[in-house]
Amino acid sequence: MILNIRHTGIVVKNLESSIDFYTKKLGFNIKVQSEEDSGFIDTILGLENSDLITVKLSLNDGAMIELLDFKSDTINIPKRHIVDTGPTHMAFTVDDLDDTYQSFLKDGIQFISTPQITPDGFAKVAFCSAPEGSYIELVELLK
Repeated sequence: MILNIRHTGIVVKNLESSIDFYTKKLGFNIKVQSEEDSGFIDTILGLENSDLITVKLSLNDGAMIELLDFKSDTINIPKRHIVDTGPTHMAFTVDDLDDTYQSFLKDGIQFISTPQITPDGFAKVAFCSAPEGSYIELVELLK
């Protein structure tokens, strides 16, 4: 039986810029950073000669993401599109989307659109690009 969602894993090429984005812009804290055992990683992921650094980041409520930086040049990570099959984005609730939007724009973070109110008036939402081609949905609850 599943007890909870443990974490979301995100493969990155530039670990430092990703750590910077998730800690400084989204408020995550570094929980643990480690160099993984290549034999174990090769076995569970079906790889050969992997060289992996992982960083687990958490929020105060326990939500966690794991950044995976494969140092091997043999692993190709294609850029994803927001409508690709499979996981495409993570959503975060914010207290003031307009303020967050302006702050992110100042730091050069690109958005698909300006913040929009949902047709039911329940929330205001906007999608932005995160490092490495993943997407973040920012949601401000209005009701």
